[in-house]
Amino acid sequence: MTEPETSTTEESDASTGAELDASGAFSKDFIEEVVSLIEAGDREALEQRTESLYAADIADLLEQLSPDQRVPFVVLSGDAFDFTVLTEVDDTIRERLLQDLPSEFVAQGLRELESDDAVYILEDLDEADQAEILDKIPEFERLQLSRSLEYPEESAGRRMSTEFIAVPPFWTVGQTIDYMRETDDLPEEFYELYVVDPAFHLQGTVTLNHILRAKRPVQISELMDSDPITVKADEDQEEVGRMFDRYDLVSVGVIDEDQRLVGIITVDDIVDVITEEVEEDIRRLSGVGDEEMTDTVWYTARSRFIWLLINLATAVLASLVIGLFDATIEQMVALAILMPIVASMGGNAGTQTMTVAVRALATRELGGYNAARIVSREMLVGLLNGTGFAIIIGAVTWAWFGSAPLGGVIAFSMVLNMVVAGLSGIVIPLALNKFGADPAVASGVFLTTVTDVVGFFAFLGLAAALLL
Repeated sequence: MTEPETSTTEESDASTGAELDASGAFSKDFIEEVVSLIEAGDREALEQRTESLYAADIADLLEQLSPDQRVPFVVLSGDAFDFTVLTEVDDTIRERLLQDLPSEFVAQGLRELESDDAVYILEDLDEADQAEILDKIPEFERLQLSRSLEYPEESAGRRMSTEFIAVPPFWTVGQTIDYMRETDDLPEEFYELYVVDPAFHLQGTVTLNHILRAKRPVQISELMDSDPITVKADEDQEEVGRMFDRYDLVSVGVIDEDQRLVGIITVDDIVDVITEEVEEDIRRLSGVGDEEMTDTVWYTARSRFIWLLINLATAVLASLVIGLFDATIEQMVALAILMPIVASMGGNAGTQTMTVAVRALATRELGGYNAARIVSREMLVGLLNGTGFAIIIGAVTWAWFGSAPLGGVIAFSMVLNMVVAGLSGIVIPLALNKFGADPAVASGVFLTTVTDVVGFFAFLGLAAALLL
């Protein structure tokens, strides 16, 4: 019996491995095979070739296909297409597919999903497209989805699932187990039960392990945690993510303004939220907005243009500072060679501090209570690193140009700019956050301006005063 099982497993692994190349991505041969099946309209062969793939794998495959091949792929897959795939693809691809696919087909696919996944797919569509799809869904399910879509974007109400198990506190463990065994429309996965009164006010929660360990006559009220952590439906999803991280939650109840239980959020949804928020911060720090790899050339160029324009303005400002010392540079060409070093080192040091600061603000690790201490720390870090690099660049400059005074000027400028960079990298995000601006978006522009202007002014000003 052992040998056939091993053989089957090996065959399955080999079949799966044949779809991937050495890097773990889909192989060129596999993608070409899928494309040929799409062009041939061979539904059966396509279904057999992709049936072993998970939803996330199908999403990767869709992103590899060209835009005019994606809709035929989904249509050919028919009822076998898992609409969970649309929660994994880029926003651009999802919106285009939803616009191009028949609304009846989309509606049927959404009915197979948990409500939170269905809302996630629908939320980026305009109201007319949403209404067209929702009209094809039975009234009770439509009302649930519409209710969730009424909550603010990126809120707990948008992320919650309305499928959960609620029981009264006077039920016994036996009654609860029988209910779960006999009811057909329970959630596919659940970790705890929610105890509610007749008005659906949350009374407490009971984990499955407590139910399984208790005797059948025990009442649920004796097992429940009567002080569970909850979130409001209009709570920002980033704040919900922080709660999961802080309290090691697996799931949490979502309550409305009347304290009624309206849904739950589970940890798998929060992992997606945390990933999205991190990616969003990284993109904003780079000035690329909500750009996706599958966006068009025109959209990508347009979204980046505004930030490049702002950077151009800061570069012009730095150039104006350099222009103040054009006569000094003409008399000592070495200054033109060395001055980018001071500015670039300050910029890099400031970026290090800024990145840590922006992330600390996002996770609430940095605030008014410890701001002064962190500012002092970053200034001292800048002073220490600045001193170390000042010694190095001062010695290099002396050996390179044979001028000890020039080495001293660049060394002092390096220390000054590194200290200012450390100070700016923490103060700028704090100030922007205090005034309600997103520090991830605007900090980089201000930081670059400060380090360039201070670096050039300090180096060229000292050189003009001491060397000429």
